[in-house]
Amino acid sequence: MRVILLGWCAVLFAHDPITTRITYSREIIRIFEKRCITCHKDGGKAPMSLAKYDEARPWAKAIKEEVLERRMPPWGAVKGFGSFQHEMGLSQEEISVIADWVEGGAPEGDAKHYPEKLSSPPPPVTKLKGIPLKLNATLVIAKPVLLTGIEPRAKSDIDSLRVIAEQPDGSVEPLLWLKNYKAVWRRQFEFRQPVALAAGSKLRVQPSGQAMLLVYTRSQ
Repeated sequence: MRVILLGWCAVLFAHDPITTRITYSREIIRIFEKRCITCHKDGGKAPMSLAKYDEARPWAKAIKEEVLERRMPPWGAVKGFGSFQHEMGLSQEEISVIADWVEGGAPEGDAKHYPEKLSSPPPPVTKLKGIPLKLNATLVIAKPVLLTGIEPRAKSDIDSLRVIAEQPDGSVEPLLWLKNYKAVWRRQFEFRQPVALAAGSKLRVQPSGQAMLLVYTRSQ
């Protein structure tokens, strides 16, 4: 997770009843270790640490809101709409676990369940390879290509924008759905496997004209 922007202060709900078996020491710290602590640690980019229970607990309600709205971690692509290398977004199961933990009173759990050592390596740097094509509406592919990834070049934040590919046989390939995407991220989305498009395929941006994207291709 990166910076959590909130318009109100976090409040410690010390007397919430405990109604869940999900705990910080067993489930939550492992999700945070994988997805959040790269930034949410002492000296990290985020304004608060989540690496210890006493640090994370006051922010429990805010954490739930941010992950349910998929504002955190700041990945920008809707999971399941396209498949990418180095995905930073939470899975639906991870979101549900965090939400259930908060609703159940956000307990710490038994100290014996903590991992022996926290490790949160920095996210890998993506550098797309191939020939970039400019895309902000509909683009017809003249010859067979492999799509390797997409890079938004938005000048302003994007609430919602989808990129799909329509093959000549009528089949549709979901490529990328940006939601709550911040222009300052300048993120590159590399496909887990290159997407093969036949000649005559159409790349479509919905809604069109909202932002410029670079679609990287290489020959089949």
